[in-house]
Amino acid sequence: MNIDVPSSAGSKVVRPFEVTNRLMLAITIPVMLASLTTPLLGLVDTAVIGQVGNPHLLGGLAIGALVFDFLFSTMNFLRAGTTGLVAQAMGRHDDVEQQAVFWRALGIAVVAGLIFIAATPLILQATVSFMNPDPAVSEAMSTYVSIRLLSSPMALGNFVVLGLLLGQGKAMQGLYLQLLLNGVNVVMTIWLGLIMGWGVEGIAWGTVLGETSALIVGLSMIYMQFRSIANPSRKRVLDAHEIRRMFAVNRDIMLRSFFLLIAYAYFTRAGTQAGAVTLATNAVLMNFLLISGYLIDGVTTAAEQISGRAVGANYRPAFDRGVKLSFLWGMILASVMALFFLIFGDSIVAFLIKSEEVQSMAAIYMPWAALAPVTGLLAFHMDGVFIGATWSRDMRNMMILSLAGYFAAYYVLPVYLGNHGLWLALHLFLGLRGISLLSILPSRARLQFAE
Repeated sequence: MNIDVPSSAGSKVVRPFEVTNRLMLAITIPVMLASLTTPLLGLVDTAVIGQVGNPHLLGGLAIGALVFDFLFSTMNFLRAGTTGLVAQAMGRHDDVEQQAVFWRALGIAVVAGLIFIAATPLILQATVSFMNPDPAVSEAMSTYVSIRLLSSPMALGNFVVLGLLLGQGKAMQGLYLQLLLNGVNVVMTIWLGLIMGWGVEGIAWGTVLGETSALIVGLSMIYMQFRSIANPSRKRVLDAHEIRRMFAVNRDIMLRSFFLLIAYAYFTRAGTQAGAVTLATNAVLMNFLLISGYLIDGVTTAAEQISGRAVGANYRPAFDRGVKLSFLWGMILASVMALFFLIFGDSIVAFLIKSEEVQSMAAIYMPWAALAPVTGLLAFHMDGVFIGATWSRDMRNMMILSLAGYFAAYYVLPVYLGNHGLWLALHLFLGLRGISLLSILPSRARLQFAE
């Protein structure tokens, strides 16, 4: 049982709780399993189109996926911000505020999703102008994006549902919803895209059906949870101070995500300019980086929940131990993944892609993709800590600094090293992100817990 004790730092109350390996893994493992199914969708999509053996369709799918990386990953603050704010409310033992955070975020999700649907023509035009793909690639991309945008309100709503559950430490429920979402998506993608022969259209409709199914079930779960406890008043949900706080946190997380995706977009753009084979190769190898990020996301989410809860409870020992344990487990995961990709990466590519040109080129650059988990671990880990503590302004500022370093390398290294230089620039970017955040962590923690 947690016992509230007066804080030596002032009027705040300290609510001690213990951080153990068991608590860490209880969050990490379910989120890791759930996250693993998400990049597998990318592999399934790639495999479905790969059976056709047409690099143009694969390139169109890659660019289309990048569009949603921009749109949905930029809006990932709906998940991350909700997790941090709910975890802090949980640390304060404030059940009503947890619900209020959920309803505020869900309102933003619905409005943003409808705006995305209305802006479909502008999104397509901007993508073609920026990427300048071949006509065949452009056609495949436009088909995929136009259909999948219909799921925007559902996809963003699922971010909010997952953010609430993870902020409460209910990782298993989050796992069930992600398995449902991605399971429906995979089954319908294979059925519609491959068996029915709809190709890119089938892949897009499979995603729409998966997002819709998960939101219906997720909202039902949330309703069952909320009806048994006191509900916030409309005044509490619309509290101006809390809304401003949510927007401030979400704004900075959104900008951080937007700058991150700019880096990935320029990486893909460089492949587009180098030709369809290089574009397809880099797209396939980026799946390995995404798989790594999603697996490590289990540790990142544990860091979010524990650091957010520690800030809400005003309990520094739990914060420090959470940071250390999450990094330790993250390093174990990153090392195992790097070794696995180095050994089996070429075989996985050969299984997914029929094009011998893509297979040959992927073998050359595989070490870069395989080592990305180790290079990016600190960045992923620090993201979790800073999101949970809602130190979003620091995340934004360090991202801008890292992006500047990335572009310096991006425009210089490929001139001398070709595609190797492009991958090296990406690794430098990942490293800069982690080191810059780690450098300000001690001072930020001192300020937080001294208040």
